Formats: sequence, structure tokens, C-alpha cells
Amino acid sequence: MSMQSEARLASASVGRKIIAGLIAGLAGGVVFGVMMGMMGMLPMVAGLAGSSSAVVGFVVHMVISSIIGAGFGVALGSLATTLQMGILWGLVYGAIWWVLGPLVIMPTMMGMGPQFGMALSGPTLMSLMGHLIYGAVSGGAFPLIRERM
Repeated sequence: MSMQSEARLASASVGRKIIAGLIAGLAGGVVFGVMMGMMGMLPMVAGLAGSSSAVVGFVVHMVISSIIGAGFGVALGSLATTLQMGILWGLVYGAIWWVLGPLVIMPTMMGMGPQFGMALSGPTLMSLMGHLIYGAVSGGAFPLIRERM
């Protein structure tokens, strides 16, 4: 096989991981988004887009979920080859995004700076549960989607 053929195969494989991750991220995002809606968190997410609408918050959340899912496909897709491994790596990925999202990125974008001191507060622990569920659903869905592509 020529180097050019190998490069095309590798590129196609990465592309499939991105698409499978994006779709898996949407699956996890729906589950997590429903939970966020029940907890009244979507208006806060909408604040990232200058709104307070729960609908806007859900849309923003789903866009973020798809992007993070695509990242899962690229970063961990090679390890998430079975349902069990997908769930395991999804839990790890969800925990990482719990630190990055609600503790670092979101509060910084809202002008508050990192919020590590809030990590053990009730709402932040509920966010951890949501991120772990997002990760488990997305990670579990990834190999199922990937094998059908």
C-alpha cells in the first residue's frame, strides 16, 4: 500500500471517528440536557449566548455536546471499541469535561474565573453526575455507532 493510500485510509478513519463521536455526543447531550432542564440549569447555559431562554440554553448545550462528542471520537475512539470500554472511557471523559466546563471554561466566560472552590457544592456535584451520565451515554453509544458506519 502506498503512503498516499495509507494517508487516505487514516483520514477516513479519523473522519468516521469524528462523525460517530458527534452523533454519540448528541445522544449523551439529549439525556444530560433533559436533566439540566429538570434542574432549571438551561437558562444559565443560555447566558453563554447572551440569553436567558431555556430553549436557547438547550440549543447551546447540544452544540457543545456535539463538539465534545467529536473530541471523544478523536481522542478516545480507538480505545472505545466495545460497549464496556466506551462507557469506561466516556466516564473518564465526562469527568474531565466536568472540570473543564463548569469549573473553568463557563465561569471564566461569565467573568467569574475558575471555580475550583465550588467543586464540592451541591449544584456542582449534581453537575458532576450529569457529566458522568453524559460521558457514559456518549461513550457507550460511540462503538455502537462506529461499527455501523
